[in-house]
Amino acid sequence: MRELTRPARLAPGARVAVVAPSGPVPEERLEAGLDVLRAWDLDPVVAPHVLDRHGTFDYLAGTDADRAADLQAAWCDPSVDAVLCARGGYGVQRMTDLLDWAAMRAAGPKVFVGFSDITALHEAFATRLGLVTLHGPMAAGIDFLKNARAQEHLKATLFAPETVRVIASGGTPLVPGRARGVTLGGCLCLLAAELGTPHARPSARGGLLCLEDVGEETYRLDRYLTQLLRAGWLDGVGGVLLGSWHACEPSARLRPMLADRLGGLGVPVVEDFGFGHCEGALTVPFGVTAELDTDAATLTLDRPALR
Repeated sequence: MRELTRPARLAPGARVAVVAPSGPVPEERLEAGLDVLRAWDLDPVVAPHVLDRHGTFDYLAGTDADRAADLQAAWCDPSVDAVLCARGGYGVQRMTDLLDWAAMRAAGPKVFVGFSDITALHEAFATRLGLVTLHGPMAAGIDFLKNARAQEHLKATLFAPETVRVIASGGTPLVPGRARGVTLGGCLCLLAAELGTPHARPSARGGLLCLEDVGEETYRLDRYLTQLLRAGWLDGVGGVLLGSWHACEPSARLRPMLADRLGGLGVPVVEDFGFGHCEGALTVPFGVTAELDTDAATLTLDRPALR
């Protein structure tokens, strides 16, 4: 697995586009998120269909074509320095094949931020654009709006990435050790669902794999991991970082399954690393070379996430 191209960091006055590739966005939360971005001296612009709702499927923010058009237009706009997702939910997989990846590649690198359902776009941006992306809080996310740590860690990553080269979580080893590799990952159910699709990586070989999920029963998480194992997708992975399992079953039930499914990989695994669907979620760059130390519960980036 190779390191990907790093976009440029943001500066005061940078223009950031907010898009909704997945689920519908509550207007009051969007406005609150825009206020946070303006307080950072950014110039946020809202894509035309962010507040849309699909006429038939109320779990989608507008039609697939409109959601794709918003993302592509924002990415290809030379005045936009970063594209931030408003929220997750579901819907990215319905619109990724509608994007003109050649046009987006020609537009050049810029910052991209999101998580949860946005995992499918992290994979696509890696395979189609060869670009570092940020697995981090979204502009209209409840946890982002209400949590200072989530806001400050994302802000530091965007404006002063050299100050957050060491990401320290307070996590604990599930399988102790040190490992090096290129960061990747996201929401476990999305990674399993992406297998065999045109934008998915063939494997996590040589990577430091970040995994988290929300609202899943233990047997379903077991099934996703077993699917990745049976497909050979986890062969050669360097190490695993486990983030939050919000609204999943208690740790006493979940932890033995994670140890059972991941322990046989023979690589370091750290849990409770503080990214994903949790309060104070840390921003983790995907596509950068880093070192995992499970005892110290740190992820040390070889270079800042952004140039």
